[in-house]
Amino acid sequence: MKVLGVNALFHDPAAALVVDGQTVAAAEEERFSRRKHGHRPVPFAAWELPEQAARWCLEQAGMDVSDLDAVTYSFDPTLARPAEALGLHDPWDHLRQTYAHHAPQFLATSLPGLDPAAVRFVRHHVAHAASGALASPYQDADVLVLDGRGECASHLAGRYEGGRLTVHATQELPHSLGLLYEELTEHLGFLRSSDEFKVMAMASYGTPRFHDEIRARVRTDDRGGFSTDPIAWHTMAKPLRPGEEWDQDHADLAASVQARLEEVLLELARWLRRRTGGDRLTLAGGVALNCVANTRLHAESGYDEVWVQPAAGDAGTALGSALHVAAEEGDEIRPMPGADLGRGWSDEEIEAHLRTAQVDFERPADVAVEVAECLAADGVVAWFQGRSEYGPRALGHRSLLAHPGRSANLERLNDVKGREQFRPVAPMVLAERASRIFSRGPLPSPYMLFVHDVAPQWRERIPAVVHVDGTARVQTVDRDGEPLVARMLEAFEQRTGLPVVINTSLNTAGRPMVDDPRDALECFGSAPVSLLAIGPFVVRRRPPGR
Repeated sequence: MKVLGVNALFHDPAAALVVDGQTVAAAEEERFSRRKHGHRPVPFAAWELPEQAARWCLEQAGMDVSDLDAVTYSFDPTLARPAEALGLHDPWDHLRQTYAHHAPQFLATSLPGLDPAAVRFVRHHVAHAASGALASPYQDADVLVLDGRGECASHLAGRYEGGRLTVHATQELPHSLGLLYEELTEHLGFLRSSDEFKVMAMASYGTPRFHDEIRARVRTDDRGGFSTDPIAWHTMAKPLRPGEEWDQDHADLAASVQARLEEVLLELARWLRRRTGGDRLTLAGGVALNCVANTRLHAESGYDEVWVQPAAGDAGTALGSALHVAAEEGDEIRPMPGADLGRGWSDEEIEAHLRTAQVDFERPADVAVEVAECLAADGVVAWFQGRSEYGPRALGHRSLLAHPGRSANLERLNDVKGREQFRPVAPMVLAERASRIFSRGPLPSPYMLFVHDVAPQWRERIPAVVHVDGTARVQTVDRDGEPLVARMLEAFEQRTGLPVVINTSLNTAGRPMVDDPRDALECFGSAPVSLLAIGPFVVRRRPPGR
């Protein structure tokens, strides 16, 4: 089976290609359009399809639309009900559902030659579930999906065996942990359906003193579900306008909701494990990007292993819907090979871009060593290597790198990116070195989706990557899978004695991650970065006046 998966309806439009059960390519439309999240999750934008991402997936595989056996769409409008019947205030939701009903015709227009009859609707949370369990390293696994909303639910708990899903519980709207967290995000002056990770970061600065009030409104039941009653946020902390300074009340409110979210996830996971007897849990849906909660699930849920889809948000449903249909048709599904499923360029193509841009560049004997030298001298490096990542985390392909031993580098990088100073940056470390420095979370941790405690003796040695609560969101590097990154880390350690490098996404605030060489040159040209390492080449920052 050759299946092209598409996500479009809410946000993070994306496309993914699965051929004979193997994930071949996956990319988010934002990386092509340069619009963060592709489009806002409003009904008026629901018709916008990931046209560029879909075409690229086919080109990557050397395929034409006529070669496809199916195109999947990660929302089934036949299962949806009017928003008012679900207890949601969304007066234009009927427009979104109309667009979904006509998705086959829209897709046929966007992909000339496609027969609309080849389009298959896949239930939104089934697409999420497949993106978790079928893409995971496990043959059989439990799966927990939590997000804002699908057709008429916000949650699915189930188990995959032999490529087939058994659903054990769902939660109908309007009850939604994802929407609850979105409401809090907006109350704190951030952009909902976009900035929820900022709330998670802010929570570390607070204490959960509003926990009892939140717990009274957010409860689990004995059927694997939960309820989320309306919360009067203003009684605990005043609403903030975008950019307005937050105070301790806001941090305490964030901490209280974060604490209750973690408790509810634990209760749901334990219920599922009692039901199935499973020992492996996979997670998907936007809530699965909450790495603090993921670590508690790993530590306290009773599961031996917890695996999180690196594109856990709606972008991942493009891959999940394709995997679901491929499995239904009898294909043997293989685990996703990694998150580097996007665009890549040959050395010759990169050199052509550099010459077109008329910038001075060099080809050092080993770009990894050259970067390590720059980092050891306290430079900031824009790192552009290999295929781009699928999902929101920079994992050593489109990264900003810096020295972790200088505490001022946290503020420096947040200034470079133009973002809030309470936001942390992440450590990158070779997998075999990680357990010396980091504990509590699962290791290895290749997708940066868990937090780990930093050993006390290391907190002063790598202060820039230690969050205010003594944790760090670690990315471990496998030297066989990422030999260039491994060489850079080893060369940096030889010069500094530190096996850790700061890794944050290669972008500036409000912009998608850099994806192609032109994006990299534009970012390098506009941000105070010392060196651009692009393929085997380096571009250096010219001193002022030259």
